Amino acid sequence: MASAALELMGFFLGLFGLLGTMVSTVLPYWQISAHIGSNIVTAVGNMRGLWMECVYQSTGAFQCETYNSMLALPSDMQASRALMVISLVLSILAIALAVLGMQCTVCLEGLGAVKGRVAGVGGGLFLTAGFLSLIPVAWTTHEVVQTFYRPDLPSSLKFELGECLYVGLASALMSMLGGGMLCVSCSEENDGRRRNGRGYPYPLGANVRTTSQTYRNPTLQVGGIGAANRGRAVMSAFLTGFRSCFHVKS
Repeated sequence: MASAALELMGFFLGLFGLLGTMVSTVLPYWQISAHIGSNIVTAVGNMRGLWMECVYQSTGAFQCETYNSMLALPSDMQASRALMVISLVLSILAIALAVLGMQCTVCLEGLGAVKGRVAGVGGGLFLTAGFLSLIPVAWTTHEVVQTFYRPDLPSSLKFELGECLYVGLASALMSMLGGGMLCVSCSEENDGRRRNGRGYPYPLGANVRTTSQTYRNPTLQVGGIGAANRGRAVMSAFLTGFRSCFHVKS
Protein backbone atom coordinates (compact mmCIF):
# COMPACT_ATOMS: atom_id res chain seq x y z
CA MET A 1 0.00 0.00 0.00
CA ALA A 2 3.01 2.30 0.34
CA SER A 3 3.34 2.16 -3.44
CA ALA A 4 -0.29 3.24 -3.85
CA ALA A 5 0.23 6.20 -1.49
CA LEU A 6 3.35 7.19 -3.43
CA GLU A 7 1.37 7.10 -6.65
CA LEU A 8 -1.35 9.32 -5.22
CA MET A 9 1.19 11.87 -4.02
CA GLY A 10 2.90 11.87 -7.41
CA PHE A 11 -0.42 12.21 -9.22
CA PHE A 12 -1.56 15.22 -7.21
CA LEU A 13 1.83 16.90 -7.46
CA GLY A 14 1.68 16.48 -11.22
CA LEU A 15 -1.87 17.82 -11.28
CA PHE A 16 -0.88 20.91 -9.29
CA GLY A 17 2.09 21.33 -11.59
CA LEU A 18 -0.22 21.26 -14.60
CA LEU A 19 -2.49 23.92 -13.11
CA GLY A 20 0.45 26.14 -12.18
CA THR A 21 1.98 25.80 -15.62
CA MET A 22 -1.33 26.74 -17.21
CA VAL A 23 -1.63 29.84 -15.04
CA SER A 24 1.93 30.96 -15.72
CA THR A 25 1.48 30.40 -19.46
CA VAL A 26 -1.69 32.45 -19.82
CA LEU A 27 -1.12 35.39 -17.46
CA PRO A 28 1.14 38.33 -18.47
CA TYR A 29 3.07 38.57 -15.19
CA TRP A 30 6.44 37.42 -16.52
CA GLN A 31 8.11 40.83 -16.47
CA ILE A 32 7.00 43.85 -14.43
CA SER A 33 8.24 47.42 -14.62
CA ALA A 34 11.03 48.11 -12.14
CA HIS A 35 10.27 51.05 -9.85
CA ILE A 36 13.80 52.29 -9.31
CA GLY A 37 15.62 55.60 -9.71
CA SER A 38 13.52 58.16 -11.49
CA ASN A 39 10.87 55.51 -12.07
CA ILE A 40 9.99 55.14 -8.37
CA VAL A 41 7.03 57.49 -8.55
CA THR A 42 5.13 56.77 -11.75
CA ALA A 43 1.51 56.63 -12.77
CA VAL A 44 2.01 53.93 -15.41
CA GLY A 45 3.47 50.44 -15.23
CA ASN A 46 4.06 47.74 -17.82
CA MET A 47 3.72 43.98 -17.67
CA ARG A 48 4.82 41.45 -20.24
CA GLY A 49 3.88 37.85 -20.81
CA LEU A 50 4.12 35.24 -23.52
CA TRP A 51 0.94 36.27 -25.30
CA MET A 52 0.24 39.89 -24.38
CA GLU A 53 1.59 43.09 -22.93
CA CYS A 54 -0.42 45.10 -20.40
CA VAL A 55 -0.37 48.65 -19.09
CA TYR A 56 -1.81 49.60 -15.72
CA GLN A 57 -2.26 53.05 -14.23
CA SER A 58 -2.43 54.28 -10.68
CA THR A 59 -6.08 55.16 -11.25
CA GLY A 60 -6.89 51.46 -11.59
CA ALA A 61 -7.20 51.36 -15.36
CA PHE A 62 -5.86 48.17 -16.89
CA GLN A 63 -5.38 47.56 -20.60
CA CYS A 64 -3.85 44.58 -22.38
CA GLU A 65 -2.93 44.05 -26.00
CA THR A 66 -1.85 40.83 -27.66
CA TYR A 67 1.24 40.76 -29.82
CA ASN A 68 0.34 41.60 -33.38
CA SER A 69 2.60 39.17 -35.22
CA MET A 70 4.07 35.94 -33.97
CA LEU A 71 6.85 36.03 -36.55
CA ALA A 72 7.88 39.51 -35.41
CA LEU A 73 8.52 38.27 -31.87
CA PRO A 74 12.04 37.48 -30.66
CA SER A 75 13.12 33.90 -31.19
CA ASP A 76 13.44 33.28 -27.44
CA MET A 77 9.80 34.23 -26.87
CA GLN A 78 8.65 32.01 -29.72
CA ALA A 79 10.61 29.12 -28.24
CA SER A 80 9.15 29.85 -24.79
CA ARG A 81 5.64 29.71 -26.19
CA ALA A 82 6.26 26.41 -27.92
CA LEU A 83 7.88 24.81 -24.87
CA MET A 84 5.11 25.87 -22.50
CA VAL A 85 2.39 24.60 -24.85
CA ILE A 86 4.18 21.28 -25.32
CA SER A 87 4.59 21.02 -21.55
CA LEU A 88 0.85 21.49 -21.07
CA VAL A 89 0.01 18.83 -23.67
CA LEU A 90 2.41 16.33 -22.11
CA SER A 91 1.03 17.03 -18.64
CA ILE A 92 -2.52 16.36 -19.82
CA LEU A 93 -1.42 13.06 -21.38
CA ALA A 94 0.43 12.20 -18.18
CA ILE A 95 -2.72 12.81 -16.13
CA ALA A 96 -4.72 10.47 -18.36
CA LEU A 97 -2.11 7.70 -18.27
CA ALA A 98 -1.60 8.02 -14.53
CA VAL A 99 -5.34 7.60 -13.94
CA LEU A 100 -5.29 4.42 -16.03
CA GLY A 101 -2.23 2.96 -14.34
CA MET A 102 -2.63 3.82 -10.67
CA GLN A 103 -3.44 1.02 -8.26
CA CYS A 104 -6.42 2.85 -6.78
CA THR A 105 -8.32 2.75 -10.10
CA VAL A 106 -10.10 -0.16 -11.77
CA CYS A 107 -8.92 0.73 -15.27
CA LEU A 108 -6.90 -1.99 -17.04
CA GLU A 109 -7.96 -4.42 -14.34
CA GLY A 110 -6.40 -7.84 -14.65
CA LEU A 111 -3.59 -6.79 -16.98
CA GLY A 112 -1.02 -6.91 -14.18
CA ALA A 113 2.34 -5.50 -15.24
CA VAL A 114 0.79 -3.46 -18.06
CA LYS A 115 -1.04 -1.33 -15.52
CA GLY A 116 2.23 -0.54 -13.76
CA ARG A 117 3.99 0.32 -17.01
CA VAL A 118 1.22 2.74 -17.97
CA ALA A 119 1.68 4.56 -14.66
CA GLY A 120 5.42 4.66 -15.29
CA VAL A 121 4.91 6.21 -18.72
CA GLY A 122 2.70 8.85 -17.11
CA GLY A 123 5.47 9.61 -14.64
CA GLY A 124 7.97 9.96 -17.46
CA LEU A 125 5.68 12.42 -19.23
CA PHE A 126 5.39 14.46 -16.03
CA LEU A 127 9.17 14.59 -15.79
CA THR A 128 9.49 15.71 -19.41
CA ALA A 129 6.75 18.33 -19.05
CA GLY A 130 8.35 19.78 -15.93
CA PHE A 131 11.74 19.99 -17.60
CA LEU A 132 10.30 21.68 -20.71
CA SER A 133 8.45 24.31 -18.67
CA LEU A 134 11.56 24.97 -16.59
CA ILE A 135 13.60 26.00 -19.64
CA PRO A 136 11.64 29.18 -20.61
CA VAL A 137 11.22 30.17 -16.96
CA ALA A 138 14.95 29.92 -16.30
CA TRP A 139 15.85 31.62 -19.57
CA THR A 140 13.48 34.56 -18.99
CA THR A 141 14.75 34.93 -15.42
CA HIS A 142 18.30 35.11 -16.73
CA GLU A 143 17.39 37.72 -19.33
CA VAL A 144 15.51 39.90 -16.84
CA VAL A 145 18.37 39.83 -14.33
CA GLN A 146 21.00 40.58 -16.98
CA THR A 147 18.97 43.47 -18.38
CA PHE A 148 18.25 44.88 -14.93
CA TYR A 149 21.95 45.31 -14.14
CA ARG A 150 22.89 46.93 -17.43
CA PRO A 151 24.11 50.45 -16.61
CA ASP A 152 23.45 51.84 -20.08
CA LEU A 153 19.68 51.27 -19.91
CA PRO A 154 17.37 53.88 -18.39
CA SER A 155 15.26 52.88 -15.40
CA SER A 156 12.05 53.11 -17.41
CA LEU A 157 13.19 50.22 -19.65
CA LYS A 158 14.17 47.86 -16.85
CA PHE A 159 11.93 45.08 -15.62
CA GLU A 160 11.75 42.87 -12.57
CA LEU A 161 10.79 39.24 -12.14
CA GLY A 162 7.04 38.75 -12.34
CA GLU A 163 4.87 36.42 -10.30
CA CYS A 164 4.42 34.00 -13.20
CA LEU A 165 8.11 33.15 -13.13
CA TYR A 166 7.86 32.04 -9.51
CA VAL A 167 4.68 30.11 -10.22
CA GLY A 168 6.26 28.50 -13.27
CA LEU A 169 9.34 27.47 -11.31
CA ALA A 170 7.28 25.91 -8.52
CA SER A 171 5.04 24.15 -11.05
CA ALA A 172 7.98 22.70 -12.94
CA LEU A 173 9.49 21.34 -9.73
CA MET A 174 6.17 19.82 -8.67
CA SER A 175 5.71 18.17 -12.05
CA MET A 176 9.17 16.63 -11.97
CA LEU A 177 8.80 15.50 -8.38
CA GLY A 178 5.40 13.96 -9.09
CA GLY A 179 6.74 12.21 -12.18
CA GLY A 180 9.64 10.83 -10.19
CA MET A 181 7.26 9.42 -7.58
CA LEU A 182 5.19 7.69 -10.25
CA CYS A 183 8.29 6.19 -11.84
CA VAL A 184 9.55 4.93 -8.47
CA SER A 185 6.20 3.32 -7.70
CA CYS A 186 6.26 1.66 -11.11
CA SER A 187 9.76 0.26 -10.56
CA GLU A 188 8.50 -1.59 -7.51
CA GLU A 189 6.55 -3.85 -9.87
CA ASN A 190 9.81 -5.44 -11.02
CA ASP A 191 10.08 -7.53 -7.83
CA GLY A 192 7.45 -9.97 -9.16
CA ARG A 193 4.34 -8.38 -7.76
CA ARG A 194 1.21 -7.70 -9.73
CA ARG A 195 -1.70 -5.26 -9.59
CA ASN A 196 -5.28 -6.38 -9.42
CA GLY A 197 -6.94 -2.98 -10.00
CA ARG A 198 -8.03 -2.56 -6.38
CA GLY A 199 -4.68 -1.48 -5.04
CA TYR A 200 -3.46 -4.75 -3.48
CA PRO A 201 -0.34 -6.31 -5.03
CA TYR A 202 -0.04 -10.06 -4.69
CA PRO A 203 2.53 -12.69 -5.78
CA LEU A 204 2.41 -14.42 -9.11
CA GLY A 205 1.30 -18.02 -9.71
CA ALA A 206 4.10 -20.24 -8.37
CA ASN A 207 4.81 -17.99 -5.42
CA VAL A 208 1.24 -18.00 -4.10
CA ARG A 209 0.96 -19.47 -0.64
CA THR A 210 -2.30 -20.23 1.03
CA THR A 211 -2.90 -20.37 4.76
CA SER A 212 -6.08 -22.42 4.49
CA GLN A 213 -5.93 -26.02 5.74
CA THR A 214 -8.33 -28.93 5.47
CA TYR A 215 -10.11 -29.52 8.75
CA ARG A 216 -10.18 -33.05 9.99
CA ASN A 217 -12.18 -34.17 13.00
CA PRO A 218 -9.91 -36.06 15.41
CA THR A 219 -12.89 -38.05 16.66
CA LEU A 220 -13.68 -39.32 13.21
CA GLN A 221 -10.05 -40.15 12.60
CA VAL A 222 -9.75 -42.16 15.80
CA GLY A 223 -13.08 -43.83 15.16
CA GLY A 224 -12.04 -44.79 11.68
CA ILE A 225 -8.80 -46.38 12.90
CA GLY A 226 -10.63 -48.35 15.69
CA ALA A 227 -13.20 -49.75 13.29
CA ALA A 228 -10.48 -51.02 11.01
CA ASN A 229 -8.72 -52.78 13.87
CA ARG A 230 -11.94 -54.38 15.02
CA GLY A 231 -12.64 -55.64 11.53
CA ARG A 232 -9.23 -57.26 11.28
CA ALA A 233 -9.72 -58.90 14.73
CA VAL A 234 -13.10 -60.35 13.74
CA MET A 235 -11.68 -61.70 10.50
CA SER A 236 -8.74 -63.30 12.33
CA ALA A 237 -11.06 -64.99 14.87
CA PHE A 238 -13.26 -66.31 12.08
CA LEU A 239 -10.33 -67.83 10.24
CA THR A 240 -8.99 -69.43 13.42
CA GLY A 241 -12.36 -71.02 14.20
CA PHE A 242 -12.71 -72.25 10.65
CA ARG A 243 -9.32 -73.89 10.74
CA SER A 244 -10.07 -75.60 14.05
CA CYS A 245 -13.34 -76.98 12.69
CA PHE A 246 -11.61 -78.27 9.58
CA HIS A 247 -8.95 -79.98 11.69
CA VAL A 248 -11.55 -81.79 13.82
CA LYS A 249 -13.39 -83.08 10.77
CA SER A 250 -10.25 -84.39 9.26
